[in-house]
Amino acid sequence: MGRMTETPPVLQLRVVVEAEDYDDAVRFYRDVLGLPERIAYARGGDDRVSILEAGRATLEIASPGHKKAIDAVEADGKESPRIRLAFEVTDSEGTARRLEAAGATVVAEPVLTPWKSLNSRLEAPAGLTITLFQETMPEEQLPELDGFAKDSERD
Repeated sequence: MGRMTETPPVLQLRVVVEAEDYDDAVRFYRDVLGLPERIAYARGGDDRVSILEAGRATLEIASPGHKKAIDAVEADGKESPRIRLAFEVTDSEGTARRLEAAGATVVAEPVLTPWKSLNSRLEAPAGLTITLFQETMPEEQLPELDGFAKDSERD
């Protein structure tokens, strides 16, 4: 009974964000960051939603201690909100500059983290704090780095 043949219990992750300035938020995330629009619904007036594709979705659950460690490395200790979005990009520096020019505020310039990604933090439209991260080494090599739990150390 392999996991590959089973239907996964969750098929999609959607993060739903209320944006006071809907048009600005859609422009920023769709047109500037480059998230393709999958579908949009409009029932008239201000009843609108745009569902944007963001590649592979994961849910990162961090302990309070790890959140503090991330804040220390990624944003020189500036505390992030309880929920923060992180987007993997191919050019953290260039994407940060592009988003800054489109109205985001850079909280922290790109920094190479101990987990070998190049991370930058921004305050973005719709009241979101976002991290841009650029992987610098293959994911399968990460468990060899200090601080990564080996299979036997999980739980």
